[in-house]
Amino acid sequence: MSAGYSSCADTVKNIEFHVDSGEIVGIIGNNGAGKSTIIKAILGLTPSISGNVHICSYSMENQARQAKKHTGYIPEVPLVYSELTLREHLMMIAAMYGMDGTAYENSARELLRSFHLEGKIDYFPSEFSKGMQQKVMIICAMLHRPSLYIIDEPFVGLDPLATRTFTGFLFEERSRGAGILMSTHILDSAEKICDRFIIMSGGRMIAQGTMSQLCENFGHFESLLDLYIHVSGLE
Repeated sequence: MSAGYSSCADTVKNIEFHVDSGEIVGIIGNNGAGKSTIIKAILGLTPSISGNVHICSYSMENQARQAKKHTGYIPEVPLVYSELTLREHLMMIAAMYGMDGTAYENSARELLRSFHLEGKIDYFPSEFSKGMQQKVMIICAMLHRPSLYIIDEPFVGLDPLATRTFTGFLFEERSRGAGILMSTHILDSAEKICDRFIIMSGGRMIAQGTMSQLCENFGHFESLLDLYIHVSGLE
């Protein structure tokens, strides 16, 4: 896959990878490496893309509607509707994914309680803080328990308690069999959470594998940060 914007320096080229059920894959790299461009290309949000993207055997080229039914997306910048309450956001998501009433109520109740937003159900997320809006995005993405999560810089704006709660949900969803693709530049968190890594630099994928596989190929390193600095040629 190659994708990007005609005037953007972080266009990505010749990227090929997969995300299996029950694994967390981290796209790592510094700002401008192409992480967010990959995320947007997978979701069909870039104006220019060549190659193929398949989600649960559905092609994003001609089966995008079916493919997106299996995804949950958490954007880097929260996207909320100013005229909708939190309850209305969740009801809209439930309707989009065809959730029945019981499944919706149970999932919404658990997520709202876990992220301490049950008392804000009839408030407007557009008036929330950035951190609270990020929690809303997480709840919306997880509400229907998709097969594939696509997550762009998830830890930005989250407080420590919310980060721990979110990480716990990621592990639960991995155990359920969901695939999780997550872009981040916070390498300490990525090392603790991800099973496998895609290392980006200058719009190109320069390495991919588990931590042990990467160390086998590039030498032993004490941390993912040290390995990334070496592989990307920053030292």
